Amino acid sequence: GMSGPALRDIIEAKRPHTKALFISGYTSDIIAHHGILDKGVQLLQKPFSLNELAQKVRQIIDTG
Repeated sequence: GMSGPALRDIIEAKRPHTKALFISGYTSDIIAHHGILDKGVQLLQKPFSLNELAQKVRQIIDTG
C-alpha cells in the first residue's frame, strides 16, 4: 500500500547513497505531468527486455 517514491524516501533515510530504479507501464511524460517522480529519477518503462533491464541497472551503477 506504499508508493515507490515513499519507499525510496524511507530507504534513503537509512542508506543515503542507495540508488533506485522505478519501473512503470505509464509513459514518462504522464508520470512527470502528474508529479509522481522527481526530475532526474531513473525510470524503465514496461515492456522491457532482460537486456534493457541489465543495461539500465549498469547505467545507474556507473553514474555518480
